[in-house]
Amino acid sequence: MALPRKLMVDGEHTVATTRTHIKVLFIPFVILLLVALLEGYVQAKVDGEVDAAVRWILFGVAVVLVFFGTLLPFARWFAWTYTLTNKRIVEQKGLLTRTGRVIPLSRINDVAFEKNLSDRILGCGTLIIHDASDQAGLQLKDIPRIEAFHRTVSNLVFEQHGKTASDESV
Repeated sequence: MALPRKLMVDGEHTVATTRTHIKVLFIPFVILLLVALLEGYVQAKVDGEVDAAVRWILFGVAVVLVFFGTLLPFARWFAWTYTLTNKRIVEQKGLLTRTGRVIPLSRINDVAFEKNLSDRILGCGTLIIHDASDQAGLQLKDIPRIEAFHRTVSNLVFEQHGKTASDESV
């Protein structure tokens, strides 16, 4: 779900679009498995004497648990994107109400990343972007392939500031 062309300015193109790492869907997946196993077990154990309404109520409870525990978190994950263009970085999120934050690359002062042990194992991390405003820095959590994304953002920021990455290391 890249940034729509109608939201881009003249001469702007998408460099990268990403979501948070798929690891955020681990708990919803476990919930799905547990609810499915438990529902199957309960339906098999409930003998034929029990009213059909009780079976439907149990099934309804399972459906509600799957919806709120699995489908809703997946939809939130799918709708939350980070788009890097040659002029700005855009965070968009929300299902019914879309919100977003835009930081022009020319206003970015600092780009850093953090990785804890599990992030290092999974190859993701948090990108922290500070700009020339009074707002707190933008934290892009659980970005896959964080080093490559960090390098791409840094190079684009250097280009916006009229420098190259090799000029900065001197």
